[in-house]
Parts: sequence; structure tokens; C-alpha cells
Amino acid sequence: MAADPLVLDGAIAAELLADAGLWRDFNDICDCGGRLSGTESEKRAFALLRERVKAASPANSGRSIPVPYGGWRARKAALRLADGSHPACHPLVRTIATQAAGLTAEVIDLGRGTPEEFEAHLAEIKGRIVLVRHELMFAAGTIHRRRKYDAARAHGAVGFLIAGPLSGHVVAGSSGRQAGDGIPALGIAPETAARLARRAAGFPTVTMTIETEESPAETETLLYDYPGKTDEWVVLSAHVDGHDLAESAMDNGTGLASVLAVTRALAPRVAGFRRGLRVMFFSVEEWALTGSAQYVEALSAAERAKIALNVNLDSVAGSPNLAALSSGYAGVEPFILGTAEANGLNVRTVRPLMTNSDHANFAQGGIPALRLVAGFDDPNANLRVVLTPADTRDKVGQGELRTATLFTAALVAAACNADPAEAARWRVQ
Repeated sequence: MAADPLVLDGAIAAELLADAGLWRDFNDICDCGGRLSGTESEKRAFALLRERVKAASPANSGRSIPVPYGGWRARKAALRLADGSHPACHPLVRTIATQAAGLTAEVIDLGRGTPEEFEAHLAEIKGRIVLVRHELMFAAGTIHRRRKYDAARAHGAVGFLIAGPLSGHVVAGSSGRQAGDGIPALGIAPETAARLARRAAGFPTVTMTIETEESPAETETLLYDYPGKTDEWVVLSAHVDGHDLAESAMDNGTGLASVLAVTRALAPRVAGFRRGLRVMFFSVEEWALTGSAQYVEALSAAERAKIALNVNLDSVAGSPNLAALSSGYAGVEPFILGTAEANGLNVRTVRPLMTNSDHANFAQGGIPALRLVAGFDDPNANLRVVLTPADTRDKVGQGELRTATLFTAALVAAACNADPAEAARWRVQ
């Protein structure tokens, strides 16, 4: 290792800079399609990951952890406006179906869908379809779509519409519903939302028609252990699944490709590190973080104590600006900032826990965790089109992806070699 433990070893850095596999892997992952859980696209992505990890470390076959979940797919989704037109729409994951004839009701537009907006219209929501706006997910103060969906349900709404940020494009995402009761939910384009504004004559009326199939399903978590000198671990993770609107390139083809490259570079060296490296590929992340939730819940207290840090990669390119979400662990921030400065990078830290990726389950389980993300708090970054048909590979710059990968390798190597006192500080909240 380098003299300064926070500086990425020169040989590792050179290897990563020359690694043509990073961009190849990213494009091959995009070629798999959107990777919606339960589809052939997701299966192709898992097969590709197995192939690439095996090529990097033939002796490590890893293990597959079964992940049962509530399987779902939409057979039909349509929205009809009062004038008889049928603008484009997209069913939110795990939305319930409507009756065959559809759901016809008035629409109430609550803008962003803040708690204040719900409260102000408390007497008008029941029996109507709530319309809200999708927000940049990677920003302080963002109100997640699932919170808006839950608020609509709690206030007696019979349906839910969410308008995307990009003209001409609908928006995808999860309703957050796991099973049981819910309300029909569709993503629409912003110009469709504009046609649903309240008029002096009253609220507009629409008909939502959704047909779905639900049955028990199973996916997997892939886990590869590379032991160090002790029985402690640093977990490097990324989620496989995405949405079927596009390639899910930024979210999360970038994270998967970066994990593969870091694994290639570090796996041959981990035996000399203080801590081992555990590489994990989760799925059903887009379905309320189900895969990582099951993994963390199954860990004993002793097993959790052996995980020093989770470094989770999710949407790490699409902007040159990187941020690390430190999940409320104040002790992790100096380590992140020190590693960034030692390697000549400017990385922002964001302390409040944001439950927007798999790191949240580790953090809530008492394990220090961070999420690396690009374009935080930047409304002009390409990340603004995540969850739309525009999340395609052309939004990602090779330099952005390589920088994120180099920083990830520096973080992981430094975490694997940090002394016990430093690692103990990471648990401070």
C-alpha cells in the first residue's frame, strides 16, 4: 500500500486507468435492457455478472442467496382523458389493478405533493385521484414518490398519478406497495399533467385502466467473499435491477460496472489487507430495497459487528460531481473527505439518512454505510432523467465513470486497511 493509507496504491490506480473492461462492462450491462425484476433482462444481467467475476477470479464461485418477493407484472395500462384522448402512461411497480372497466374519478393536482399541500386539501382528496410531481431524487429536501403515494392512500384517494420531469417522457418507479391493499398508480408526462389542472368548472375527470398479474417470485443476491487477514469485512455493493422504460444506464449500470472494475483490481490483493472484501449484487432494490433488506435482517448481531463499512454504488456517473451519503454516521464523514482529498478529488458529503438505495438497510441495521452518487443537488445533471426512457448510455461520460471507480477503489482499499480505532469511529452517529 501507499505510504499514506488513504492514497490509492499507484499500481492499482494505473491498472484501473488502463482497464478497458470498465466501459465494456457498462455497455454490455446496458445491452441487457432495463433489468426489471422478474424479467429475462434481469436474468441476462445476473449471468453477465457471474461471467465477469469468474473471469476476474476463477477460483471464487461466490454464492447465490435466494430472495423471495411478491412477483408482479403489468399486462395493460391506459389513461383516458375526458376528451377521449389516451396520453402515454406507465404503471408504477406493484400498483394494484383496476376493475376491467377502469377507474373513473376526478383528479386533484397537489403540485409537489408536500405534507403541507396534502393538509391544505384534506377535505378534497377523498374519492379523487391525486396528481403529484416526480422530484430529483438526488437532492436535499426531496420528497420520495413512495411517501406521496402513501399520503394519497392515507387521505382517502382512489388513485395516484405522478408526472415526470422531462417533456415527452413518462416516469417509472415503484409505488412502494409490498402486498395487499393499495391504489392504482401511473406515471405520466408533464404535458399530460398540465392538461389536468383544475378549472373554474371543477376538477377534470380521467379513467385509469390497469391489468396486472401477481404471484410469488424469487430472484437472488450474488455474494463474493475475498478474505483479508482478519474476520472483518468491507461490503462493496450495487443493485442489478432497473426499469423497463430504457437501459437503466445511470441507475444502475454505472454502479455495476464500477463494482466489477474495483473487484478486478482489488481481489488479487485483498489477502494482504486487514479486512476482507465482500462484493454483493442485490436485486429488487427498486421494489422498496427488498434484496438488501432480507440480507441485513438475516445477519446476527455478531455478523453485523464484523462488517466495518458498506460502500454502495448507485448512479455514480451522469455528472462529474460526486457525493457520498453517509447515512447519519458522523464518524464516516472525515474518512470520506480525507480519502477524497488525499486522492485529489472534491467529493461532497451529505449526512442525513436517505433511504433511496441499499445502503439504507445497512445503516438502519447498525452498520456504517455510505452511498456514492453523482449529480446530487444538481437539477441540470443527466441524473434528472433517471426513471424515464432517457436513462440511456449516452448520458454517461467515460471520464465520469472512471473517476467514480478510482474513488471507490481508494475508499474500499483504505477501509480494508484502516486501523481498529479508525473503524470504531465510523460507528459514531
